[in-house]
Amino acid sequence: MINNQNFNDTFLKACRGEKTDHVPVWYMRQAGRSQPEYRKIKEKYSLFEITHQPELCAYVTRLPVEQYNVDAAILYKDIMSPLPAIGVDVEIKSGIGPVISNPIRSIHDVEKLGEITPEEDVPYVLETIKLLTKEQLNVPLIGFAGAPFTIASYMIEGGPSKNYNKTKAFMYAEPKAWFRLMDKLADMTITYVKAQIKAGAKAIQIFDSWVGALNVADYRYFIKPVMHRIFTELRTENVPLIMFGVGASHLSMEWHDLPLDVVGLDWRLPIQEARGMGMTKTLQGNLDPAILLAPWEVIEERAKAILDQGMKHEGYIFNLGHGVFPSIQPEKLKRLTSFIHEYSSR
Repeated sequence: MINNQNFNDTFLKACRGEKTDHVPVWYMRQAGRSQPEYRKIKEKYSLFEITHQPELCAYVTRLPVEQYNVDAAILYKDIMSPLPAIGVDVEIKSGIGPVISNPIRSIHDVEKLGEITPEEDVPYVLETIKLLTKEQLNVPLIGFAGAPFTIASYMIEGGPSKNYNKTKAFMYAEPKAWFRLMDKLADMTITYVKAQIKAGAKAIQIFDSWVGALNVADYRYFIKPVMHRIFTELRTENVPLIMFGVGASHLSMEWHDLPLDVVGLDWRLPIQEARGMGMTKTLQGNLDPAILLAPWEVIEERAKAILDQGMKHEGYIFNLGHGVFPSIQPEKLKRLTSFIHEYSSR
């Protein structure tokens, strides 16, 4: 069992805007990707196969905490994990990503979507959370879900997209079907996330990875109401709520308006600029992960500049501006974590 006296709650304090002894740090996609132990597992099992084995999934989730000394763990799974439960035929294809063989084309397709019962449909996810939070972690576990726009983009495009033309066309041409789809995906998200929290997740991050494809006016009309509903319903669970997307700096003040705790920034928007725009909530970010391929002197210089901006206000969490990618050396993440802890506690 976990010893509560040794529990590191620095990340949770920062989420709430409280004073901390050091700047907490975790990395998106820290579990897996670049770790040799994970690559060995991946030779034998697919992503979905790993997530269906709680002991193995817990090990992959726990690994970066043990190796890098980060202040939070994020559950190893994919934003597609709940979709088969509602009738979406999805497969994660190596080198491509999620591929959906029954894409949404009409309101009839939307109406056919079912509901999720997490305890029956994704018991392995909940079992992994319980294993980690009751026995294995001395840091908070972050649960997560994909936001309706990003999930819908895969469901309509049939897989990854560079421009989201089919998604936007459906949104503009079939607004009734679009809003029905948003509502169904919101219901799924709320139910799925509440089950993660009940199982032991101490914070939640909602990934709207591709919503930056929309302009502000379209975001306000087509997306913001459903996001407001999701965060309002999750607010009652009393865990920190984080929002993150890529290439969406123009939407960051829209996120700041939502009933959430932490706004995650990618590398395009400097923290001091975000504060200058009027952001008072906790900010998370935002080193460009590509910088981790540079020599250590460059990494340290860039990390220091970000920390200097972040530490001007209470409520700051260091992270990358997007996820770790496979060619990043684990040793650099370990060294970066040590540097952040040491530099910020001086």
